[in-house]
This record gives sequence, structure tokens and C-alpha cells, in this order.
Amino acid sequence: MSIYIDVSAAVHARAGLGRYAESLACALTALQPRRCALFYNAGLRRPCLPPELNALPSRRIYAGYKPWRMAVWLGHLLHIYFDALLPDAELFHATEHLLPPLQQIPTVLTVHDLIFRLFPEHHKRLNFWYLNATMPLYCRRAHAIIAVSEATKRDLMRLYGVPAGKITVIYEAAAPHFRPATAEQIARVRERYGLPEHYILRVGTIEPRKNLERLLDALQLLQRSDPTIRLVVVGGKGWLYRQFFKKLNRSELRYAVILTGYIRDVDLPAIYSGATLLVEPSLYEGFGLPLLEAMACGTPVVCSNTSSLPEVGGDAAYYFDPRDSAAMAEAIGEVWRDHELREAMRRNGLARAAQFSWERAAQETLAVYRTLIPDHL
Repeated sequence: MSIYIDVSAAVHARAGLGRYAESLACALTALQPRRCALFYNAGLRRPCLPPELNALPSRRIYAGYKPWRMAVWLGHLLHIYFDALLPDAELFHATEHLLPPLQQIPTVLTVHDLIFRLFPEHHKRLNFWYLNATMPLYCRRAHAIIAVSEATKRDLMRLYGVPAGKITVIYEAAAPHFRPATAEQIARVRERYGLPEHYILRVGTIEPRKNLERLLDALQLLQRSDPTIRLVVVGGKGWLYRQFFKKLNRSELRYAVILTGYIRDVDLPAIYSGATLLVEPSLYEGFGLPLLEAMACGTPVVCSNTSSLPEVGGDAAYYFDPRDSAAMAEAIGEVWRDHELREAMRRNGLARAAQFSWERAAQETLAVYRTLIPDHL
């Protein structure tokens, strides 16, 4: 009998969800090497399983992303159960917002955020429609829910009436390879991606919720006193991103903003380490993993004071109101100009990041599993 972890998001490299699925699966496997197995939707193309997970037993289906999501929803509505896909399963962990209809198999659902409910205008219409219809159902049907932050737990209780006792908050962590890079490593990535010697870094997909248009306004204010300031934006296009590019291309900032696109994971620690500071201007985050990744690399963090971000940053980060571009510019500028402040933030950030680990997350996740299969773990 096996505990199945859905790693579909990791197989298809879907940003933060993929990193969560991969990191948790690796950490769980280290603790229960003979008990963990993988489930994933291989899609219509050749899947790319992360190397660390290649040796694990797995079961997969081959379906398009949207058809699989619709099949899962219809299965719930029509009481058509998918247990036959996992004949040897003793538990199934859905790591993204998609819970297959299973009748005899206990289920755990990780909920990362309910942003589609809080910011419906920042979602594609079809995606909002689907999540708005299905997430309350999935939350009811799951036997246990893991929330990645207290902020997400509060949203689940307030918006869906999920009982507090059904939800366990388990924090994510930076992967072990996120640590301060050497001068040589920083120099290599600086040359590879054409980065300046000093820069403000922002990491994550480009979409409206990330509040990048206000970050451009803040950058414009900062450039009045220091025209040499550069912003490096790391991350691919998400959705509804055209307004950001339209604003950037029409402004005088197009030469001050460096868009790297998606960067391979192995280069990210040096990108973080080479930055003067990381800025996270997001209006809302279910967790905010780039904060921990930056801190683990010794990079000061300046971020929004909303949602889960103060939970993650604690006393190590510097905060601002994300809806106030002037306040954002003031906070960034203060850290940018003050070397002693950055050194103190660097030390505090390294200590803060060390408080989070995937081993701890895996141990706490196993404790949730034990509530559902107490005789087997």
C-alpha cells in the first residue's frame, strides 16, 4: 500500500505549485522511502519528472490539462469515483487545487490561496469560473486540509466555513540549494543574463496581482534621486500581463528594467545573492516563497505588509503598503541607500530562513496523514 502524492504541477513546471509538490515529495520520500509513490497527469506531451523523483513508483494518466480538470469535477458531481486509478493507495495527497473523486481512499488537500475569490478581476474568466465552482466542493470532500499559511486558513474559514479543526497550517521552505553564492557564481550569472552590478530583484510570474505596475511607479520615484537604479524582473508571463508591458514600454523606465524571463532553478541562488535587495510588491500571497529564498541567500527583503507575507518575513523584512507607490519607493530607497541596515537585514534574514525547512514540513504533513491512517505510519 502506498501514499500517493500528486506531482502534476512539478512535472509541468507550474511555478510555485510545482516547487511545492516537488520539494514536499522529496522530503516525504526521505522520511518514508518505501511508502511514498507519485501520481501525475502526464498530459499530451512527454512529461518531465524531476530527477530526484525518478526512482519512485508512480501512476499517471494522459489527458490534457483542461479535460482532466473537467473530468475530476464531473466525477464529483455524478458520483463517478476514480479509485481504480490508484488500486494500491492508502492515502492520496492533492498538492494543487484539484481533488480527484475518491470513495475508499482518504484524501488530503493542500490549499495555497483563495486569490480567485479575493481578486476575481485578476483571473481569467474561465479559470475563475472553474475554481469558484469547484474549490468549495473539494474543500468539503477532502478528509483533511493543509493550508500553507495562517492567512490562507483564515480565508478558508471565512469564505467557505471550513472548520478550524479540519485545517492544519504547514509552512513551506526554501530548497536546500538556496544559500549565499560565491563571488564567482554571482559573476557568472551576471554575465549570463546581462545583469548590472547593483540591482533590485523581483521574482515570480507576471500577472496583475503581483502589483508590478505600482512597482514601476515606485521605481520612477526612486530614479529621481538615483538614475542608476535598475530593476531585474525574473519570471515568466502568467496571465493578464499585457497592461504591465504596455505601461513599461510607454514609460522612460524601459531601459531601467531588465526582464530575464524564466530562469533555470540552478541559477536562482546566485541571482538572489547578487541583488542589493528583493522587493515583493504583491497585493496578496498565499505564502510568498521568494522571501525565504532571498533570505536564505543573504539578500535583504522589502515587501508588502499584506496577507501571509508578514508571517513569512517576520522581523527580518522591511514592509510597505502595496497600494501606496510612494510608501513602496520610500521603503525600497531606505534599504537601498543604507549599507549597515542591509547588513543587519542580511543576518536577520539568514536566521529567519533557517527556521523553515522541508524536513519539518514533511514531518508535520506525516502527522496529518496519521490522523487518517493511524495504524500504518
